[in-house]
Amino acid sequence: MLNPANDAFLADLNAALPGVADPVPPSYLEEPRGMMQGIGGVLARPRTVEEVSVILQKCTAAKVGVVPYGGGTGLVGGQILDQGAAPLILSLERMKSLRHVDPVGNTLTVEAGMTLAEVQAAADQVGRMFPLSLASEGSCRIGGNLATNAGGVQVLRYGNTRDLCLGIEAVLPDGSIHHGLKRLRKDNTGYDLRNLLVGSEGSLGVITAAVLKMVAKPAELATCFAVVRDPSAAAELLSRMQTALDGLVSAFELVHGTGFDFLSETMPEIRVPFADRPEWMVLAEIGGGVGSGLEHRMMAVLETALEDGLIEDVVVAQSAAQRDEFWTVRETIPEANKRVGAISSHDISIPLDRLPEFIDAGIAALKPFGPVRLNSFGHLGDGNLHYNVFPPKGEAKADWMHLKREIMTLIHDLVAEFDGSISAEHGVGRLKAEDLERYGDPVKLAVMGQLKRALDPLGIMNPGAVLRG
Repeated sequence: MLNPANDAFLADLNAALPGVADPVPPSYLEEPRGMMQGIGGVLARPRTVEEVSVILQKCTAAKVGVVPYGGGTGLVGGQILDQGAAPLILSLERMKSLRHVDPVGNTLTVEAGMTLAEVQAAADQVGRMFPLSLASEGSCRIGGNLATNAGGVQVLRYGNTRDLCLGIEAVLPDGSIHHGLKRLRKDNTGYDLRNLLVGSEGSLGVITAAVLKMVAKPAELATCFAVVRDPSAAAELLSRMQTALDGLVSAFELVHGTGFDFLSETMPEIRVPFADRPEWMVLAEIGGGVGSGLEHRMMAVLETALEDGLIEDVVVAQSAAQRDEFWTVRETIPEANKRVGAISSHDISIPLDRLPEFIDAGIAALKPFGPVRLNSFGHLGDGNLHYNVFPPKGEAKADWMHLKREIMTLIHDLVAEFDGSISAEHGVGRLKAEDLERYGDPVKLAVMGQLKRALDPLGIMNPGAVLRG
């Protein structure tokens, strides 16, 4: 059993590190969608990795739980502990230094408290790009992105956060510091602690800094919003674009007409690119070098797709402002979903060649639940769907919440049948820890448990997240 982070613990921590800890403000205990209410006894905001080390040593000695906290934008409860002994909330918001920039080797060395937007800006200042792109980039912190292995809209071309990280600095539960900030792309010196800690959601240690990859900024961008016949046609269009455009497609987003309905209902000021509400659409973007002729090459693919009946209408961005309008539509759909209120939300991934079949199977499986509304959208290029179920228009979410677990189980069972994943990019946190036990590979779960016990024998690190016991 863990002990609470009480007033005596707060006093002891501040005696060792003056000014580092305070009682927890309510804002650190709120889940973005209001699904959980957190508890916490102490908020610690260290300024250096050495202070993080002292904090974890103190927590180990007192057997106090630690909940790492980034920007608070996580959607699976990884940053919120809602039961048990009040933990220490560990926020790295004061650790925001840009430690090193290497435009020759295309690396940034950053502290975990920098927001994603600040990391992007640091790369932009040296004529490069950090390609991780999320709707919450103004508030999410890079430490949280690393801890959850965040995805976003450009995974198709650039990969998840793990793929954009070369090295990390991290503090383990006993306070020992892993100095892994090497700016190397080749380092075969045994077990990869970087990839173990990235994606572990703070359950094994705390990432305090990282070496990140930068890439060249595309000199030319071509962006289009196309109405497609169905998800199968969207997948075929992606294949054609990838072939014709030398793999330069950086984003390929599937958008369902229900998303447009929700924008109309909750944010009518958002301009959508089609007068008549389509059933299925894709938002695609391609980036390349000077003189690559991307728009001309993209138009050639689109014209053939029109002739073959894959797409029914298309709008190509004619300016940076129009491109921004396209992306505003895509990036505000999650907010519209939040305002409507989902009965059950699912962040899933399916093998790309089976994704259209899965969408149809899911629609059929939901019919017995009556006139619920499905908003199936997301990163088609990497097989990641946000497959969310909502009450009928005009009906209250609360009147349908008794079906939440049944619907979630149905969808996750279907995901398992299609050899997919119940968590594509949001992580496991606490909300999906039970589902991980149900759908996870037994050998993988056993090894995860062994690693947890080896690195965190007292179970102080983010208790209940990822692994419940």
